[in-house]
Amino acid sequence: MKKAVFWIGLIALLFALVSTVSAGGDQEVTGEKGAKEVVTLKFTYWGSPNEKTAVVDAMKGFENTYDWIRVEAQHIAGDYDTKMATMIAGGTEPDIAYLNIGQAFPWAAENKLYNIYDLIATDPEMSKSDFLDSIWYNWAPGKSFGTNSAVESMALFYNVDMFEEAGVPLPPTKAEDAWTWDEFVNITRQLTIDQNGNNALSPNFDSENIKQFGFQFSTWYAHYMTMVYSNGGDYISEDGTRFALTRPEAIDAIQKLADLINVYHVSPSPVQAKNIPGGAAGLQTKKVAMKQDGQWCLLDLGASGLNFGVGVLPKLKKSVTLVLGAPTVIFSSTDHPEEAWLFYKYLANPQSVLNLMAGGLWMPLLKNWYTEPELVGKWAEENPAHPEGYRDAIMRQTMKNGVPGVEYYVMNWGELNNLVNPALAPVWLGKKTARQALEEIEEKANTLVIGRYGL
Repeated sequence: MKKAVFWIGLIALLFALVSTVSAGGDQEVTGEKGAKEVVTLKFTYWGSPNEKTAVVDAMKGFENTYDWIRVEAQHIAGDYDTKMATMIAGGTEPDIAYLNIGQAFPWAAENKLYNIYDLIATDPEMSKSDFLDSIWYNWAPGKSFGTNSAVESMALFYNVDMFEEAGVPLPPTKAEDAWTWDEFVNITRQLTIDQNGNNALSPNFDSENIKQFGFQFSTWYAHYMTMVYSNGGDYISEDGTRFALTRPEAIDAIQKLADLINVYHVSPSPVQAKNIPGGAAGLQTKKVAMKQDGQWCLLDLGASGLNFGVGVLPKLKKSVTLVLGAPTVIFSSTDHPEEAWLFYKYLANPQSVLNLMAGGLWMPLLKNWYTEPELVGKWAEENPAHPEGYRDAIMRQTMKNGVPGVEYYVMNWGELNNLVNPALAPVWLGKKTARQALEEIEEKANTLVIGRYGL
């Protein structure tokens, strides 16, 4: 009997010891929230007050969903590139961040950024094909540091009342119906009015005293490159060895835009544009009837109360839109790549930042948010920022005819842009032709062309 009691006691003691060890092991890997050790991710980003609010809300939702992860966020309102460079130099870079492409490409080449293709290739919930094709930043074959943080593209925005007052048809919303260049010029001339009430088709039109312009565009590269792509041109050659803005397709497109200012007088020059308010105000005050702009201007237009519409831009050889954005990246130095990838995916889900989508500032990264009626209804219907025609003029156009802007693929883009922009300044002022200006810098530009990313 004593032996039986002894063995029963010994077994009980061993069981208690095993239980204690097991419990102690769990506590070593168990954080405050239960099953996993608490992980903190550092995240840096920029944006307006509205964007900041939306991102903060998204972070809260992420932390509620993944309760062992905390996001320590830093909103950088100004001088973002300098502050990021300082972090990199000091070895205090974040786990995940917004980046400008001028830093992203060099840092990716130095293996400072994760190859997102490696992460998405093994993900059971998401694949590369889920994303729009035009939003990936590839620095080498099979290597990408990520997608846009959100999608943006170029379109035509207009004051409906001004069109109705002039008795001219509204801009088409479908690519297949896009105005030819001659049709577009004719419309803009009807919408350009001098101080005496004459439009630009009238022999009495006074081009020195214009009350309203038919069309406004910016000399920012995204505006002229949209037309260059529409004309079958490019910024550099397909093999990445030559400057291509001196080719006939590019020169023709840029000259056509300059002629709107200096020949037809239907668009304000850079000097005249200084007297036209930006954002929605130019259309609101009837200084311009229509403008080329990025779809982000819908945020202001939707809040303005203006009777506005959207259309596809005129075409030269084909109807296109230029896609823009800046990437979100994961730094390769992170100690928490799995958690960083979870946060990356969460930010890529439009549901996480739905108010920025519905408000008109951003567009989704994922294709099904453009095609599935239930998802489209969450952001692009029945709200002031998305008028009738939006689905064709911007959503469908971006999906079907979106062309990545030059910053996605042109190496040494910053130096080339610093050469081209001042060279084109006299073209917009009518002092040089596009051919003269671009051929003058061709030799220098060719020395700056060092290739295309992704080849």
